[in-house]
Amino acid sequence: MTYEEILKKLVEEDERFIVMTAENRAAIRNLPNQIGDRFIDTGITEQTLVGSAAGLALRGRIPVIHALATFLTMRAFEFIRTDVGIGNLNVKIVGGFPGFLSDGNGATHQSIEDVSLMRGIPNINVWCPADEEDMLLGLETVLKDDRAFYIRYNNSKPAISHNKNFEIGKAEVISEGTDVAILVYGVLLAQAVEAKRILEEQGKSVRLINVRTPKPIDEEQILNAARECKIIATVEDHFLSGGLYSIIAEIFLRNQITAKVLPFAMDNKWFKPVLMNDLLEYEGFTGRQIAEKILKNF
Repeated sequence: MTYEEILKKLVEEDERFIVMTAENRAAIRNLPNQIGDRFIDTGITEQTLVGSAAGLALRGRIPVIHALATFLTMRAFEFIRTDVGIGNLNVKIVGGFPGFLSDGNGATHQSIEDVSLMRGIPNINVWCPADEEDMLLGLETVLKDDRAFYIRYNNSKPAISHNKNFEIGKAEVISEGTDVAILVYGVLLAQAVEAKRILEEQGKSVRLINVRTPKPIDEEQILNAARECKIIATVEDHFLSGGLYSIIAEIFLRNQITAKVLPFAMDNKWFKPVLMNDLLEYEGFTGRQIAEKILKNF
């Protein structure tokens, strides 16, 4: 089933589900004619979108709202914090073109602090699918969960066949290894898979972990990696601060352990607005560049 088909199925099965957007229909362009008044477009008004969704959730509905990730998480941040977070309301917040998926756009349209912003709000959880297959595997589980979620929408082609046993708060362990553990979420899994291949050609044992949900995080897998691997590499299309690198630092401090950690993230700058292949090469996120940097740190 496609993303739209799963949403349509949930709307038909459960009258509580409502699909909403702030005039961003890229993922749901066929739904208005299929679900009628269970589809609401508020126009380019992200704050109104979130506020309306919170009101509907307060009355027992489950709104699944869509907008560009940068405007949804930043322009409407206070509404998400106050209406959804403080109210502890079940709203599913779907951000389109998050992270490097906004590759051709400048800084105003780049959402590379969204994970940090959303995970910092009590009662808001965060799911970052690696690709379309990963997203479709977990979509129904996340949407039926009774907690609020921020979802990084990702319909990119999969680089691997995923573990079908999706569980909120559980990472997908793609391979076991003891030399280096690569922790990744979202679209950069494809580059992590390539880095793994190159490292293994150089005789390294690689543990590759698709984090899936930065919140709730699979703390057990991260602690295992710290104890059992020589190097941990965090790979994310996000600012260095507040994302996966910060998350594992918090886990290490809480558990009074340490490890050699090599982060791949945007360090205090926005990314070059070029097409994806050029973006990855320019900013140092190709599988080859990741592998080379890891090898230099042994």
